[in-house]
Amino acid sequence: MKLTVVVLTFNESLHIERCVRSAQRVADDILVVDSYSTDGTVQQARRLGARVLQNKWQNYATQMNWALERGDICSDWVMRLDADEVLDERLVSAIAHVLESPEQAIGGFEVKRRIRFLGQEIRHGGMAPMWVTRLFRNGSARCEARWMDEHMVILEGRIARLPGSLIDDNLNSLTWWTQKHNQYASREAVDLLDRQYGLNLANAGDTGLNRQARIKRWAKCQIYSRLTLGVRAWLYFFYRMVLRLGILDGARGIMFHALQGLWYRLLVDAKVREVQYAVEREGGDVKEAIRNILGIEVTAVRNTFAERVDS
Repeated sequence: MKLTVVVLTFNESLHIERCVRSAQRVADDILVVDSYSTDGTVQQARRLGARVLQNKWQNYATQMNWALERGDICSDWVMRLDADEVLDERLVSAIAHVLESPEQAIGGFEVKRRIRFLGQEIRHGGMAPMWVTRLFRNGSARCEARWMDEHMVILEGRIARLPGSLIDDNLNSLTWWTQKHNQYASREAVDLLDRQYGLNLANAGDTGLNRQARIKRWAKCQIYSRLTLGVRAWLYFFYRMVLRLGILDGARGIMFHALQGLWYRLLVDAKVREVQYAVEREGGDVKEAIRNILGIEVTAVRNTFAERVDS
């Protein structure tokens, strides 16, 4: 087999058929790793011909690496695809072409990821082009061990680019979107607290990342994280709206930038400060404060793999 597409799911009945049918255009095998969905996601995926395994969720990195290690993947190449993503026509053609005779020096490919919000594509504010490494040789990549903002790391070979795009088009409600980003904010707060308190929960390097991911990681760690809590969210919003022309995305685009570039960043900082206050006030352990306040049992995000929990 040439290509296996891996999709991680939890209650993705709204997206799974669209995702699987898109993946079937390029894949010999589709592996869905589900975190015990209750909405029929598993049944839909199996009906469409996907293989389904189930494993208890810890975080994205652990789940993705478990899929790579325990998913019985026999193809030469693997592609990571989120349940709310689809491939455009140009990317379908590019994948089919490149897998016919791939260069031996290439360990992985990066593709453009385009985001749609309330049905509109976000074209400005630093959100496009967004290059992500998603296609890689079997055995040559792992998802980096982080609680948030994790990327695929290419262990062997160089990263090349493919034409075409992945389209991120989530069909859930805005209420769902804000609840999801509330969860993301807790995970990102853990990453920030990890660096502040030296908890050694995640790897801090950028080896094996694509160029754009390395630049963003450097800016986040060396510039953004050193700015004042709360204030930096407003500075980032100004950067996106004015310096990166986010205002040109129109009314729905401005809503997106305000929510994802300001509200979300303020929420992360507020959660970090809440944990800091608890530690300062009570003189307790930061891991205990994270557990009590954010509801996350923090452990190191391992590069080894979680034990399988059979369905």
